[in-house]
Amino acid sequence: MSNHLPAALIASLEGLPGFDRAPFEQVHAAAEKITSLRFNPLKVRTAETQENILSALSASDAVQIPWSSAGYYLSQRPSFTFDPYFHAGAYYVQEASSMFLEHAVRTTVDLSRPLKVLDLCAAPGGKSTLLQSLLNEQSMLVANEVIKPRAALLADNLSKWGAANVVVSNNDPRDFSRLPGYFDLIVIDAPCSGSGLFRRDPELIPEWSPENVELCSQRQQRILADVLPALKEDGILIYSTCSFSKEEDEVILDWLADHFELENIALNVPSAWQIVPTVTDKRNCTGYRFYPNRLKGEGFFISCFRKRDMAHTAKRKETKQGVVSAKERELLSSWIQLPDGYSYLPHQDEMLILSPLVATEIAFLQQQLYIRKAGVKAGQPGKKELIPDHQLAMSPMVAAEVPVVDLELKAALQYLRKEDPGIDTPVRGWALMRYGQMPLGWAKILPNRINNYYPKELRILKDISGL
Repeated sequence: MSNHLPAALIASLEGLPGFDRAPFEQVHAAAEKITSLRFNPLKVRTAETQENILSALSASDAVQIPWSSAGYYLSQRPSFTFDPYFHAGAYYVQEASSMFLEHAVRTTVDLSRPLKVLDLCAAPGGKSTLLQSLLNEQSMLVANEVIKPRAALLADNLSKWGAANVVVSNNDPRDFSRLPGYFDLIVIDAPCSGSGLFRRDPELIPEWSPENVELCSQRQQRILADVLPALKEDGILIYSTCSFSKEEDEVILDWLADHFELENIALNVPSAWQIVPTVTDKRNCTGYRFYPNRLKGEGFFISCFRKRDMAHTAKRKETKQGVVSAKERELLSSWIQLPDGYSYLPHQDEMLILSPLVATEIAFLQQQLYIRKAGVKAGQPGKKELIPDHQLAMSPMVAAEVPVVDLELKAALQYLRKEDPGIDTPVRGWALMRYGQMPLGWAKILPNRINNYYPKELRILKDISGL
């Protein structure tokens, strides 16, 4: 696939802040592949663990991304499929420029407070996992995706991340108008024409046209208008795209300032980062442009606003939550180390673990939205034992007394293929399978065989015999 950029795109970028045609075209022609990842602080708690993971990826020369506390550039792209740490949710493979969201959030939001946060266009989950890592346990993240299969992928990635203060919804942006004045922070990484990704994904180039840019700009306006009622007074809106086009970037900022009571917020961005500030023609709103010829990352645009008009808040009906019996609680206690303030919620025949704010809000959210996932699914309580769910294995809440089996690389990959890992262990019954101290999932170990409970839909399909 050619990396030859559309002439109409190049012409439309002439004169924009930071645009320099020759090096811009050169960096696209070179088509360098940049690989970066961001560690999961729920699971990677020490420098030693981080170094073990980088070493497993042959990436001990990794360099930290300047605007990310947990993001690193790798010198080459390893095979993440064959890394058990990847399947354990120890890190997320994310494009470096988009990790700038961390700097924007830290600059504009008081993260010490309990916050209600919406990631509106969230799949596959890069920005959602980043947001979850920044929030405290008393906060709640609602990660939404309108397209059903992508919402399933989002739910899987957030389950792998392991946090219980997350809700995944599958709704159209207009549905959030039922939650007036509800969120402290709304992040909209808007669907766009995608020109910022042309170096990484040249197959997107033939789909680009000025007409598509205009359609995307109209869609972005509709999405913003639909969701803004859900932002509370003094709440923060962060808008981003992976487009270079002014119609999807600066023009949208002016449109927001024209139509809503929003105050643009300028960020302190060190000049050494080579991120280009841009100020809109009409309303002097500041946004930030990321060019791949200036920094180590793909094309990206981001801007922040504070809402200044009074927001109405939704009326709420009181609803009763399901009751957890003393017997169920006793059964769960041998499996789960429940953090202070966390609670159980029976849902159908399963048990969920909810953080305090999710527990308070989930019934109200269910009345307004289609909920795909809430908290961490513990499993199905039976008469004698819990049938534990994969989500519990991925969380940091498994009780210390639950038996574990540590696997070497080959056995771990066989387990992740949903095969018999071929191990000899004195452990019997349910066990947490681990690699490098990192949980991978459940198995039930019987005298003559091992029942592998790794989820079928997550299993590695590639052949591992040559490893």
